[in-house]
Amino acid sequence: MKFSDFDRQSWEENGRYYDTCLIPVTGLSGAEDPVDTIEALERLRDFLDRIERPYRGRIVVYPAVQYRAGTAGSEYINDICRKVKSSYFQYAVMASADIPLSTTDIYESDLVLSLTAFDHVTKSELNLEIGRRIQEMWQS
Repeated sequence: MKFSDFDRQSWEENGRYYDTCLIPVTGLSGAEDPVDTIEALERLRDFLDRIERPYRGRIVVYPAVQYRAGTAGSEYINDICRKVKSSYFQYAVMASADIPLSTTDIYESDLVLSLTAFDHVTKSELNLEIGRRIQEMWQS
C-alpha cells in the first residue's frame, strides 16, 4: 500500500499491521532528459509492484529518494532507514530498478533489492527470488 493511501484514521486503525517500509531509490543523476526520467520512473514503478503487490497489508511504499548523491547519499539513505525503523516500522527495505545498491553501503536497511542484480533471470524467477528474500528477512 502506498503511504498516500492512508489517512490519519485508517493509519491509526490499521497501522500496526504494516511492519515493513519499502523505500524506493530512483537514482537519477540530473543529466537525464524528460523521456529518460519517465522511463526510469516506470521501471521503478514496475519493480516496486513486484515487491509490494504480493504482500499488501504488510508493506507500505514510502516516497522515493529521487537523486543519487555518492557516498553522502548512502548516509542519507541510512538515516532514513534508521528513522522509519525507530518510529513505525520493524523493517526497512530499499529498492532500485536502475542503480546497484549494496548492504555494505546501506547497512541500516534490512533488505536491499536492486533490479540490476537480477539481469539474467526470467520474470517468474525474479518474483520468486524477491519473495524468498522478503520471507527470509521476516523470519530472521
